[in-house]
Amino acid sequence: MTANAFIGKPEKPTNAELAAALGPVKVVWDQLLADLAQDFGVNGHEWKCHSPKWGWSLRVKRKERTIVWLSPAEGAFIVLFILGDKAMKAARESKLPQRIIKVLDAAPKYPEGTGVRLEVKTSRQIGLLKKLAAIKLAN
Repeated sequence: MTANAFIGKPEKPTNAELAAALGPVKVVWDQLLADLAQDFGVNGHEWKCHSPKWGWSLRVKRKERTIVWLSPAEGAFIVLFILGDKAMKAARESKLPQRIIKVLDAAPKYPEGTGVRLEVKTSRQIGLLKKLAAIKLAN
C-alpha cells in the first residue's frame, strides 16, 4: 500500500496540502465524502495523527461512530474500515467482487474488529466503498 503523504508533519494538512498530495484523486476523495454525507448522513470529519510515523488520517463518522478512515497518499488514498463480526459476515454474503472477498479474508483482526484497507485511485471504486459503508452502518 502507498505510504501516508503526511508522515512526520506536526500539523493537520491544509486543503491545499491535501490537494497537492492527492493530485487528480482529490476529486474522488471529495466525491466519496459528499456521497457518504448525502446517502448515509456520515458527515463528521476529524483529522487524527496517532503517531508522527503513521501520518495524518481523516476520521469520518456519523454522530460519534467512526465509519471509515481516509489516509492521504501521493496520488491515491487508503480507506480503512474496521468491521465487526456481523459486518464481516454480511460483507462475505454480499455481492462484493471476489478480489474484495480476498482482501476481507487477509485483513488483520484487532480487538475492535477486522481492519479492511483498500487503496483508492479512481472514481470507479466509490460504489464499492459506499457498499462497505452501508454494511458497516447496518451492522
